[in-house]
Amino acid sequence: MIRAGRKLSLGCLLLLLPLLVLAGGNSLLIPATARCTLNTAPDQLQEALRLCRQAAGKGDAQAAYELGEFLYDGQRTPRDLVKAVHWFEQASLHGHAQAQHRLGVMYFRGEGVRANNVQAYVVLKMAAVNGDEEALDTADRVSAQMRGDELEIATQVLGQIFRDYLTDLQAADLMR
Repeated sequence: MIRAGRKLSLGCLLLLLPLLVLAGGNSLLIPATARCTLNTAPDQLQEALRLCRQAAGKGDAQAAYELGEFLYDGQRTPRDLVKAVHWFEQASLHGHAQAQHRLGVMYFRGEGVRANNVQAYVVLKMAAVNGDEEALDTADRVSAQMRGDELEIATQVLGQIFRDYLTDLQAADLMR
């Protein structure tokens, strides 16, 4: 493994800023709480999709992830990468590590979005922080393909996110 023996750097922690509000304090991991079921009989699929969209619309990260996967794999519906990106983004905003990993790979490959190595790297680091063990290896593979200026920008973005996160933590401590 690429990450064998490597410590998770503080740089990964800076990815948590967008999640702070959703974390209800300074919890670093945000669990997915509910699910939708899209593995249903064909005659029940439309109702299952409606319920899943409804749950995802109410902030259910797992439901959003499952919608993204449903549209990404295209086994039971025509593949729609643009809509898949939308649902993976929604799940990612709620700290869903698998959605973040998938989204990072999609940004790297340009699937449903314009390829963007910086965005891919940052989102993959978020996935790693949120518990997706493979995301660090994937981020390493992305960084190996990045130009020096892209890696510098990604490092600056991650640094700013971390500084903002620490500032928010300090402010939250002062309010207690």
